[in-house]
Amino acid sequence: MASTESTTGLKRELGVADAVIVGAGSMIGAGVFAAWAPAADSAGTGLLIGLVVAGAIAFCNATSSAQLAAIHPESGGTYVYGRRQLNDTWGHLAGWGFVVGKTASCAAMALTVGAYLWPEQERLVAVLAVIAITAVNIGGLTRTVAVTRVLLVVSLMALTAVVIAGWTGGEASFDRLTPIDPPTKPAFYGILQSAGFMFFAFAGYARIATLGEEVKDPAVTIPKAVPRALAAVLVIYAIVGVTALVSVDASDLAATDAPLQLVLGSNPSGVLAALEPVVRLGAGIAALGVLLNLIPGVSRTTLAMARQRDLPTWFSHIDSGRALPLRAEFTVAAIVILLVLTLDIRSSIAVSGVAILTYYAVTNASALTLTNEQRRWTPILAWVGLAGCVILIASLPWPYVVSGMAVLLIGVVVRRLATVRT
Repeated sequence: MASTESTTGLKRELGVADAVIVGAGSMIGAGVFAAWAPAADSAGTGLLIGLVVAGAIAFCNATSSAQLAAIHPESGGTYVYGRRQLNDTWGHLAGWGFVVGKTASCAAMALTVGAYLWPEQERLVAVLAVIAITAVNIGGLTRTVAVTRVLLVVSLMALTAVVIAGWTGGEASFDRLTPIDPPTKPAFYGILQSAGFMFFAFAGYARIATLGEEVKDPAVTIPKAVPRALAAVLVIYAIVGVTALVSVDASDLAATDAPLQLVLGSNPSGVLAALEPVVRLGAGIAALGVLLNLIPGVSRTTLAMARQRDLPTWFSHIDSGRALPLRAEFTVAAIVILLVLTLDIRSSIAVSGVAILTYYAVTNASALTLTNEQRRWTPILAWVGLAGCVILIASLPWPYVVSGMAVLLIGVVVRRLATVRT
């Protein structure tokens, strides 16, 4: 008799609008509420240029992801694409990079929840957030999308209050945008480094690609949903970024884990000053929305890798009652809690950046192997995305690059040794 792992599949329940919500919900919260601080520390006001660079590279990566997801509508994202278009080794590197990078992202988002909701007990709140989100996710994907929709609305309301407060406080000045003067490094290098940090804000669209087995008509839905979610989020980021920099000095943004809280503080006598607790709650909820979608994304890639025996096959089990990979999901949640207790937000973002940019480098390399009939966009975009990923990895602080690359290398070596033994 066939095992549950081979006969039970995931349900196709999501349309274009739901997929866009999942993608936007995975992004809004990551950059808007967390990545401004390390980006400001790297580039000062030049982080706005870094934002554009990160958005451009993300768009190139998005086109490659969308094309490949339409051809390979399975859970696993670039883990599947790399195996199918390149070879098993590149596919494993991408899958391992996704698991490592997104697990670090989960830790960063959980810590962001704590930084906004209860700074004095940041780690405790982060652990409780992971436990709560895991409980929501095991309720089923349809429930996850419904909750994401609510969280996205709350997040946008909080961001609206921040933007209004920034422009009505009397302290906003475009003079703060110049000169572009990174605090501790050459301008060009600082801007690239800020782009590496800000890329963390755009990585959520990969969540759409990992839903290959759970969207209706994936060949149509995924190529539409990815660029739409990315474009909407880029506009929001640009508005919030300009607001933050004209309201607060870049050096002040760089010194806090809750940068948008400073924007509200720039308007202490304004009508929205009384809403500071509400905006704190909205920021925490936004980060929860990201976490809500990140943990299932990692578990789906873990599921796909286990199916191919690149991870223990124990993770390939899909619960027959809920049609969910519960073993993978619980394991991911446990590892995130461990990281929350050992890392800080900035180190989590940097390590995530190294791993996820590696993942997208493989994505773009895979897209370059597509035939003319399979392509929906020019291959120039894939070349730009590939080069951009490599450059942004090199621009990140070297201790995090070394750490991230070491973890990726360990995964490759362990798999190689396991393959030789079998």
